[in-house]
Amino acid sequence: MGAWLAFKAAEFLSCADNEFFSWGELDVCAQTIVRNFSLGASKVFSARLPSGSHWSIGGDIQANTDVGYLSSKVTCLVESLLEYRDLKDLRCIIFVERIITAIVLRTLLNELLPELTGWKTEYTAGHASVVQSQSRKTQNKIVQEFRKGLVNIIVATSILEEGLDVQSCNLVIRFDPSATVCSFIQSRGRARMQNSDFLIMIKSGDSSTLTRMQNYMASGEIMRLESLRHASIPCSPLDDELYDEPCYKVESTGAVVTLSSSVSLLYFYCSRLPSDGYFKPNPRCVIDKETETCTLHLPKSCPLQRIISVRGNSKILKQLACLEACKELHHMGALTDNLVPDIVEEEAINKELEGQIHTVEESKYFPPELVCHCGNDSEAEAVYYCYLVELQHDSYNDFQLHGIILAVRTRLKFDDEILAFDLDVDRGRRLQVQLYHSKVVTLTSEEIRRCQRFQVTVFRTLLDRNLSKLPDALAAVQSPIGSAVSDYLLLPSLGSTPEINWKCVNSFLFPSQVLGEKHMDFCSTQGKKRSVNTKTGVVCSCMLENSLVCTPHNGHIYCITGFLDNLDCNSLLDMRTGESITYREYYKKRHGINICFEGEPLLRGKHICKVHNYLQRSRTQKAKDSTDSSVELPPEVCSLIMSPVSMSTIYTYLYVPSIMHRIESLIMASNLKRMHLDHCTLNIFIPTAMVLEAMTTKKCLEKFHLESLETLGDSFLKYAASIQLFKTYENHHEGLLTVKKNKIISNAALCKLGCARKIQGFIRNEPFDLKTWLIPGDNSQVHKFNEEFLMPSVKIYSRGKLKIKSKRVADVVEALIGAYLSSGGELAALSFMKWLGLDVDFVDTPMPRHFPMNAEKIVNVRYLESMLHYRFNDPSLLVEALTHGSYMLSEIPRCYQRLEFLGDAVLDYVVTAHLYFKYPGLTPGLITDLRSASVNNECYAQSAVKAGLHKHILHASQDLQRQILDTVEDFENLVLVSTFGWEAETTFPKVLGDVIESLAGAIFVDSGFNKDTTFQSIRPLLEPLITPQTLKLQPVRELSELCDQKGYIKKKDVVSRENGVAYITVEVEADGVVHKSTCSGRDKIMAKKVASKHVLKSLKECAFNA
Repeated sequence: MGAWLAFKAAEFLSCADNEFFSWGELDVCAQTIVRNFSLGASKVFSARLPSGSHWSIGGDIQANTDVGYLSSKVTCLVESLLEYRDLKDLRCIIFVERIITAIVLRTLLNELLPELTGWKTEYTAGHASVVQSQSRKTQNKIVQEFRKGLVNIIVATSILEEGLDVQSCNLVIRFDPSATVCSFIQSRGRARMQNSDFLIMIKSGDSSTLTRMQNYMASGEIMRLESLRHASIPCSPLDDELYDEPCYKVESTGAVVTLSSSVSLLYFYCSRLPSDGYFKPNPRCVIDKETETCTLHLPKSCPLQRIISVRGNSKILKQLACLEACKELHHMGALTDNLVPDIVEEEAINKELEGQIHTVEESKYFPPELVCHCGNDSEAEAVYYCYLVELQHDSYNDFQLHGIILAVRTRLKFDDEILAFDLDVDRGRRLQVQLYHSKVVTLTSEEIRRCQRFQVTVFRTLLDRNLSKLPDALAAVQSPIGSAVSDYLLLPSLGSTPEINWKCVNSFLFPSQVLGEKHMDFCSTQGKKRSVNTKTGVVCSCMLENSLVCTPHNGHIYCITGFLDNLDCNSLLDMRTGESITYREYYKKRHGINICFEGEPLLRGKHICKVHNYLQRSRTQKAKDSTDSSVELPPEVCSLIMSPVSMSTIYTYLYVPSIMHRIESLIMASNLKRMHLDHCTLNIFIPTAMVLEAMTTKKCLEKFHLESLETLGDSFLKYAASIQLFKTYENHHEGLLTVKKNKIISNAALCKLGCARKIQGFIRNEPFDLKTWLIPGDNSQVHKFNEEFLMPSVKIYSRGKLKIKSKRVADVVEALIGAYLSSGGELAALSFMKWLGLDVDFVDTPMPRHFPMNAEKIVNVRYLESMLHYRFNDPSLLVEALTHGSYMLSEIPRCYQRLEFLGDAVLDYVVTAHLYFKYPGLTPGLITDLRSASVNNECYAQSAVKAGLHKHILHASQDLQRQILDTVEDFENLVLVSTFGWEAETTFPKVLGDVIESLAGAIFVDSGFNKDTTFQSIRPLLEPLITPQTLKLQPVRELSELCDQKGYIKKKDVVSRENGVAYITVEVEADGVVHKSTCSGRDKIMAKKVASKHVLKSLKECAFNA
C-alpha cells in the first residue's frame, strides 16, 4: 500500500488510545510488544518520508507513487473514485479484508478527496477485533449519515456485506477481492441504485484471481436464474439435523434462539451492557474436556450473576452454556419476548418518542378575567372590582406619579394579598409597582362609555404620537362589536387614594369643535378668566392650563403646563445658529404661518416622550429625552385634545402598557398555578411571581427568566427519577436504568406531559411588543379571541397561534418543578410532578441485599469509613462502590455502575440545591455556571486523587492502572489555587470521578436514602466548594464568550496527532495582534482546554498592559 500508509498503520497501532482488549483475551505482554514494534516502525517510516508544510501526500500523487509513498493499487483506487467526481450524490462502499486497511484508507481519502470533491469518508469494523472495536452505536451512526448523504464513502470489512440496505448506493468497490462466492454476491448486492457500478480491483497478471472472480460472476448468474425458476414453487418444511437441534422458543411471539445462534445472541446481549475504555463486558467460557463440563462466567453488570455450568458433548459445550444463559436471561426479563436485549427495545421507544415532537403549536393565552362579551344591547350598569396600582419612583424633578385604578368585571384570584414588582426606567432608575384590591363599584353604561373614551384617547395619543387613528377608535367605542373583547378600565386615581378622578376622566374633548360657552359660565377662574384663540377655537384660558394639545403644522403633541406671561410672538427666540429672531418671524419662515394674535402670551409645553418597554432588563436611555426641555407655543397654532389633564397623569400613563403586560402575565401565572392547586390536597403556597419566573424564557429580555429554576428542577427531576428506577428495577444494569431515566426526563417526554396539561400556551417566549398590546376598549384594533378550555370547567382565551420548540416546553416544565421545590419543598414538587403525570414515590421501602461477603478482606473498611465520616451498616455496599467492571472476583457479584447511576443524581441535586439556596440573589446564568463548575467528572476525579481513593479501586486493567499513576504524578506536580478540574492541565480517567459518585450512592442507600447524610459525608472530599467569588469559566467557553463580546477573530482550530498525542493550535486575532498557542494532551478535549487557557492568559495580559 506504500510507505505513507504503512507509516499511518504503524502510528495507529503504537497509540494506546486506540486499543480495546477484551478482559477474556487480555495479554499485556503482547500489547506491549505490538506497541513497541509499531512505535519503532513508525519512527523508521517517519524518517524516510518528506516533512514540512510544503509537502503533502496529495500534492503530486503520481510522483508519490513513483517513489513508493503510495502503491499503484492505492493510486488506482483514488483515480477510479475521481472518475465519479461529477456524480451529483455519490454513495460508495469500499470493501477491504483487514481492519487496519480500512482505517488507513479512510485517513488517506479524507486527506485527498474533501478538497477535490467535498466527499467525506468513514470506516466500519467488527466488534470482535482486538485492534479496533467500534460500538454498534458508532456503526449505526455512520450508516445513518451514509444514508443521509453526510458521509459519501464507507471503507468496510465484511461486516457490511449483508444487512446494509441503502437504496441510493451507486458504487461498490472490492479493494480486496472476495474470498468466497457468498462474499462476492453479498458485496455486489450492496449497490442498490439502478445503473450502479461494481468494481473489482485485481492485480495485473494475476490470472488465478481473475479466473476466480469470473467463476463467481458465473455462479451468481446461475443462482439468479435458479432463484427465478423456483420462485413459484412452494417451500417444503426442513427435515434435517439442523432443524432438530436444541432451541428455545418464546410462545407469545414465536421468537427462537437455537444452539447455533445462542453464542452470537449472548455476545450481542453482553455488547449492550455498560462498558468503558478499560474493559469489554464479554462472557467467558471455561471448558474442561476431561469432565466434559463448561462453566460460563457473565460480566458483573449482567443481572444473571449465577455461574452457569453444563455437561455434554465437548464440541457443543459452549453453545449449550450460552443457550442456557439465554433462557435464564429471558426468564428474568433481560431478553425481551422478541429475544433481543431489553435496552434495545427501550432505546427504540426513546428514539421514536424523540422523533415525534420537534415543535408544537402554541396558543397565545390571554387572561379571561380581562375579556368580556359585548353585545349590541349594553347593560344599564355593571359591577367592577377595583385594584389600586400604586407607583413609587426613585426620584422625579417636576412632578409626582399618581396611582392607577384597574377596574375589572371579575375578581382576580391572587393568593398574594399584594402583588409587587419593579420596572427599569430611564438612566438606571426604578419604578416600584404595587397592586392590591381596594373596593367594588357600580358604574352606569354612560360612565363606562366615558371611561373607555378617556383611556382610548390617552393610549392612542401616546402610542401613535399622532391623531390619525383616534377618530375611528372613538367611533368604535360607541359601537360594540358583539364578540369577546379586551374589556377593563384603567383610570386615574385621586393621588394615592383608591378613588376615581372623574374630573380627569371627563376631560376628553377630541374631536369636538364646539367647546361650549357653558364652560365660561361655571369656570373656576371667574375673576381671571379670559378668552384665548386656538386652532380649535376660542377657549377659556383655564382650559389650556394642564391640557394636552397638538400642533397640526408638524403633528407634534405637547403637555401644556401654563402661560408664559412675559413672552409673546414679538419676543426674541435664540436659534441654534446663534442669531435671534422673533417667534412671529420664526413661524413665518419655518412653517409659513402668520401669527395673528400678537399679544397672546405664549404657552409653556413639553414634548410627550415615547412609550417604551420598561420590562426589559438594564434598559438605558441612549440620549437625553426631549421631555426634559420646555417649548414655547403660540396658542393659535395649538389644537386642544384633552383638558384638564395634568402632566403627572400623562406621564403616569406612559408606564401603564408595561405595567398591564406584567399584570396580565401574573394573572396567567395565577391561573396556571390554580390549575394544579385545585386538584392538590396539600396546603401549598407558591408565590405567583415565582410561577411567572418559571414561565418566562430568556428571549423576553426581562430581569428574570427561568434558567435558575430550570437548573433546580432539572436536578430534582433527575434525582427523583433515579431513586424510583433504582428501587423499582433491582436487577437492571446502569445502561438500562439510564435509558429508562431518559425516557422519563427527556425533552420529548416532558414536552408531551406539558402539552397534555396545556402549559405551552402559558409560556412567555418573546419580548413585550407595544405594537401588539391591546388597548382596552379600543374595538377598532384588529384582533380575535378564540375560546378554549384548559379543563372541562376552566375557560381561557387565545390570540392566535405560534410555533414553539419542544425543548422550550420541557424547560418550562422543569422550571415549574423548581418553583414548587423552592417554595413548597420536595412534597410540593412531587405533587406538581404527579399532576403532570410523573408519579414518583419517595416512600422508604427496604431493599433486601443478599451479598454475603467478608468486606474487610477485600477493602480497608475502617480506613474508608473514617475518611468518609460514615459507618456502613452493610459494608458490601462499600465494596460494590469501589469495584470496577474489569475486576472479576466471584465473591463480588456487582460492580459500581448502579451505585454510580444513583450517586450521580444525588450529588447533582444536593450540590445544586445547596448553591441555589445559599446564593438566592444570583443571576440565573450564574447559578447554572456554579452548578456546571461544581458538578462535573473532572472536579470529582480531582477530589478522588486528593483523598487517595485511587489506591482503593478494585480493577484488573493495566491501561487504567497506568493512566491513574500518570494522572497522580501529574497532579502532584501541579500548584493549584482552586478545586476546578479544568484548572489542571491533565486528563483524569473517568473512573476516578465515577468512584466519588458510587460512594455517594452507597452511603445514600445504606443510610435509608438520606440525602443530607450523604452530602455531609461526601462534602469534605469536595471542599472547598466553589463560590461566586472563586468561580472560573471553563477556558474554551470563556475564550469563545470573550471573542463574541469583544469582536475578536477566532481562527479554526488546527488538530493533529503524533505518536498517540493530540496537538491543537488555538489562534485569536485581537485588535491586530495574533495570540496563538499549540498544546498537547492525551485527547483533543484536554489539548484544546490547555491551549485556550494559554491564549486567554495572553489576551488578558495584553489588555492589562494596554
